[in-house]
Amino acid sequence: MAPRIIDGDQHLHEPRDMWREYIDPSLRDRALAIEDDELGYAWLTWHGARLYPAEIQKPGKASLIGKERLRMEANEPAEAGYDELLPPEYTDPKARVAALDEFGLDAAVLFPNFGLLWEEALSGNLAALTGNMRAFNRWMADVVTEGGGRLYGVAHVTLRDPDWLKDELKTLRDAGIKLAMTAPAPVDGKALSHRDLDPIWQAFVDADVAPVFHVGAFRQPLDPSWYEGDPEPVDKLLGSAFLWVAPAVALASMAIHGTLERFPDLRIGVVELTAHWVPQFLLMLDGSWGFYAARHGRPMKDLALRPSEYIRRQVRVGALAYEQPAGLIELCGEDTFMFGSDWPHAEGIADPVGTYEKMVPDLKGDARGKLFGGNAEWLLGL
Repeated sequence: MAPRIIDGDQHLHEPRDMWREYIDPSLRDRALAIEDDELGYAWLTWHGARLYPAEIQKPGKASLIGKERLRMEANEPAEAGYDELLPPEYTDPKARVAALDEFGLDAAVLFPNFGLLWEEALSGNLAALTGNMRAFNRWMADVVTEGGGRLYGVAHVTLRDPDWLKDELKTLRDAGIKLAMTAPAPVDGKALSHRDLDPIWQAFVDADVAPVFHVGAFRQPLDPSWYEGDPEPVDKLLGSAFLWVAPAVALASMAIHGTLERFPDLRIGVVELTAHWVPQFLLMLDGSWGFYAARHGRPMKDLALRPSEYIRRQVRVGALAYEQPAGLIELCGEDTFMFGSDWPHAEGIADPVGTYEKMVPDLKGDARGKLFGGNAEWLLGL
């Protein structure tokens, strides 16, 4: 029997009023929404403020976004309405399953779409932050049910409210959701390796839910001064150039301070934050660890394994097609990388399987099976 092909990185558009419909009634006035402006452009909004244009992207067509933004800046009316332009497979679970058949995919991992844009904007209102996350998670649970076992939904969580998170993880477990997007960033000033966060990692393990680091509107890892002069609120140019920094620092911290040793059953995903950095990162991590131990006469912390071995054991990374996944596998082994198309985003690929396969024409056997689905199954705990 051929291994299943699982796209480890797709996105599903949240409906206009999803947050208002799924949020706790007491928080309805704090719900996000997608609303049109006076020129007919759709926006992601909160409390009446426009957070970000509600764009409908097409794989490989980033220039279409630029043309629409120029029209907005010129105060020209929208050429067509949001609902008119939104394909059903972008937002409807059953239509997405039909699209998987066309692509030759057995299943897909579904991340938020607009959920990638608002986390930092709501960070000052914890009740609104967790309320809108829970609303999305409830909707995604319904998506998973409608997907008939072929859509693996990704929840959206924060680590800032441990009691809320523990309850949410139990709910996700009961709903069959196995992945939860969380920020590769400190939690109220505490590194992800801080001992105070150990109960949180234990909760992930107990619920059999894997935290996943993904592109999103979380606090960025570089000093704010480096981003000055860039008006983009989320996808800043330097942020895109250094996508790998946040997950690399988070994983390094969790490895060298023993978090991954203390929680050997904790599975972690890194998706759409690139993969080209992983071979050099593992090399430098172990080299730095060894040099520190030599210089101080002992390691910073006694570990049973080298730091890179924990990451190889417990982390799976999505590799974009252009990153030459076969070469990465040759350097790091067959257990680390996952296939993902980022469909239907502009930086994604229109033909997920066909385009990706062209980048790995000589990859065979277990290495191919793990890249195209086996490693995603491991991350999902299947």
